[in-house]
This record gives sequence, C-alpha cells and structure tokens, in this order.
Amino acid sequence: MSLTPDPDSPTWLKRFWWLLAAVFIARVGVMLLFVNGADLAGDEAYYWDWGRRPDWGYFSKPPMIGWMMGVIGWLTGNAEWGIRFAALLLGTATLVVMHRIALVLFDARTAFLTAVLVLLTIANAGLNLLLTIDAPLLLCWTLGLLLFWFAAQKPSCNTRWLALTFVIGLGTLSKQMMLAFPILMLAFAAVSREDRPLLRNPRLWLTILFGMAFIIPVLKWNQEHAWITLEHTKHHFDTQSLGFGKWIGRTLENIGLQALIYTPVTFVALVAVMRGAINQRAKLTRPVLFLLLASAPALACFALLALRQRINPNWPAAFFVPAFVLAAAWMRGWLPSAANPGWQRWSLRIGAALVIIVHLALVIVFTTDLKGIDKLASIRGWREAGLEAQKHLDQVPRAEKTFVMALGHRYHAAQMAFYMPSHPRLYRWEPSGTPQSQYEVWPGPEERIGYDALILDPSPGRGLLENPVFAAAFEKIEHRGDIRIVLGQQTREFSVYLGTNLKSWNPVRP
Repeated sequence: MSLTPDPDSPTWLKRFWWLLAAVFIARVGVMLLFVNGADLAGDEAYYWDWGRRPDWGYFSKPPMIGWMMGVIGWLTGNAEWGIRFAALLLGTATLVVMHRIALVLFDARTAFLTAVLVLLTIANAGLNLLLTIDAPLLLCWTLGLLLFWFAAQKPSCNTRWLALTFVIGLGTLSKQMMLAFPILMLAFAAVSREDRPLLRNPRLWLTILFGMAFIIPVLKWNQEHAWITLEHTKHHFDTQSLGFGKWIGRTLENIGLQALIYTPVTFVALVAVMRGAINQRAKLTRPVLFLLLASAPALACFALLALRQRINPNWPAAFFVPAFVLAAAWMRGWLPSAANPGWQRWSLRIGAALVIIVHLALVIVFTTDLKGIDKLASIRGWREAGLEAQKHLDQVPRAEKTFVMALGHRYHAAQMAFYMPSHPRLYRWEPSGTPQSQYEVWPGPEERIGYDALILDPSPGRGLLENPVFAAAFEKIEHRGDIRIVLGQQTREFSVYLGTNLKSWNPVRP
C-alpha cells in the first residue's frame, strides 16, 4: 500500500482546475444547445410550478426543489436557461467537493483521478443538464461526507459540527434519502476503533438531532395534508408477482441501467473495489474504511431491493459518491491490494468513448432534423403549444374572469403554465377522485366559481362536450379549436374548450 503523498501535488491541483474550467465552458455550450433544441423535462416544469407557491412540503417531495425553482424564476424572469444553468452550477460544485474529499483523504493525483472518473459517466452529464431533486441532494450529501470527516478529525471544533448540522438539515429538505446520513455517521463511529469516542461526544448527537429537526415543519405540513408525501413514497415500494423469465429480465435491467449511467468498466471496478475492501477489512486504513462504510452497505441493500422490484437508477446515487473516491484510491494503490493498471486505463477509455458519443449525439440531434425523432417527443413541442394556448386565452370574452385548466397528466398543466407567455396558474382535473399530483393538494377550480375556464384537453375529438362532470359544472361549454404541433411521426394535440360561468366544482383533497 502506497502511503506517500504525490510530490507533484501542485501540478495535479492545477490540472484539476484547468480541467474543471474547460469542462464547465464546454457544458455551457451544451446547455445553450439543449435550451435551443429541447423544452424542459416534465419534472422540471412541474417543480418550477411548485416554486411559484413556496411551502413546507409538496405532494411527493420535501420543499427544497420548489424553493430553488422559485428563486431561479425570480432571478432569471422564469427563463429556461436559468433552470439549466442552476443544474450546471450544482453539479460543478458537487464535483469540486468530491475532489476535495479525495484530496483530504489521499492526495492530489487521486483527487484528479476521482474527478475524471466521475466526469466520464453519463450520470454526471445528466446531473449537470437537468435540474431535479438529486442535484441539491448530492451536493448536500457530498458536503456532509467532507464535513463529517473534518469533524471526526477535530471533534472539539464546534464550528465543524455546526456546519455539518446545517448541511444535514438542508439535505433533509432536499430529499428523504438524507435521513439515512446520520446512520452512516453512527456506523463509522461504531466500527472505526479510533473514532468510537465520537459516540460519547455530545456534539455528534446534537448534530444529528438538530440536523434532522429540519424535517419537523415538513412533517407538520404532511400531517395537515393527510401524510400525502408518505403515501406517495410508499407506492415506490409496491411490487408485483412475476414469472421467472420476467423477474430475470427486470433484475438484469436494474443492473444494466446502473452499468450504463456509470459506464460498464467503471461500474464493475466500483463493485470490485468494494468487494475487495470488505474481504480485507482488517487491513484497511481509516480513510478507506470511511469510504467503504459510506457506500458498500447501502449499495448492497439496493442490490437486494432490485431483486424484489424495479428501482430508479437515481435512488442509490448518493452512495456512489464515496464509491468513486474509493475506486480512484484503489487504482492509485491506497488499498491493501493495488488494482491492475488495466482497471484505470479501460475505465477511462470506455468512459471517455461513451461520454463523447452522448455529447456528439446531442450536437447532431439538436442541429439537424433528427430532433424530430419520436424518442424526443416528450421534451419538444411544449413551447409551440404554449404559444398557441396563449392565443386562445387572449381571445376569450372575459379575460380577467377566465382561468386555465389542463386535463390529462400533471406534466400537461406544468408545461402549459411554463410555456404560455403569461404563465397563468393552471388547474387540473383528476378523474379518479384521489390526489395524484400537487395540483390536487392546492385549491382547485372551486375557488373560481363564477369564472369562465379555458380547458385544454389532450384527448382526441370532442368528448368533453358530453362529459357529465363538466356539463354539470359549467353553464355552457363550447369547442374553440385545436392545438396541433407536429413532432416527427407524433403530434402534440389539445382540443381547446371554453367553459362559461363555473357553477360548482367538487374538490379533490388528500
């Protein structure tokens, strides 16, 4: 095991910052290309709509993403590039902190390798392009790892524990997964002989207590809304009985998706280093033990969960953060058994090839007619549809007494709210009678009695004219036209209706 710091540390630090600058500039170009050629993803528009009504909780998530979207919208005038740029800033900051973790635990060359391994993954490219709840979570999680290590190095420093408290709290407000972070802290303190005194240190327990206390307003909000977030989260763990063939297919799909987004050779290297470290756990140094405990147990739990059900690739993302640092340390000889040089060479080669292919594909698709292919239909056509919907809204007889309603998926309401130039507040009809989105948590059209409604229906034909719910709710409904946006072989269509004088409305509530 090599324990001698690299004498060329200043050189590798300089290389990292030059690399980061080059990647950042390149990603700004990709971001602008993406903004020009694609609309917001459905979840991005949905979270943006949350940001217009800040609260302590939302239908499916804690409030941080909504708050962030609100600030971004205020700073940029609800510009699409503002959302994309925020994702890039958060992803870049996360990479900087990961580099710092590897630098503090090992040396500058290992930190540089960590950054390169992460950059050469499809997962990192997506993290820097799409703003979802994983962006703030991963930043808070990575900062939490670094700050906990600093606190463990100097347990009497109140400032370090206080900083860690706030990071845990902000992470808890970002995504429920952050609630697992204190378990990681306690596990390391219990397993590491040198760190067991932390269990008798009140600062550790106060950090956990006050960090997790940030969730109290969220719990109070959920209590007032029939624990809607908990009910939604429970559905993530629903499963169904499958035959052996379909079960194998689903299991392989879970593994394949992880291998794809982290690149195949690197993914196998991550598994190999964790397995090897577990087998040689008695010989591990304290930094290696820290990284192992922060990654392997949780990832093993997700591997077992994948045998039971389909898992989203982003669920275990936080636990891959320490795994990447651990893999870089293994490749650099910091573990009892050094990695064969081929692991580093092929991880970088295959990762570089895949990332280059992905970015070239983006450039080709969004600069040619290929952007009309069916696979991209979900993130195209909303801007044009929003402009058409706005034209209909501008022509209603009582503009100041007309609200807008979108039927169908929650994304329809969110995308129309974002892409209609006036950014109207959108209402949604949920035919099941039970809450399926944030639009059923917020007050519905019942607060607009006496108003007219511009109704956007994605269903073909004129079925809304015969819908008993709407026929009873409005004095009159008339078909005002259609919106039809051609997207290659697909079309984005809405039938546009005007409901006159809303008489009554049965609200859907949690």
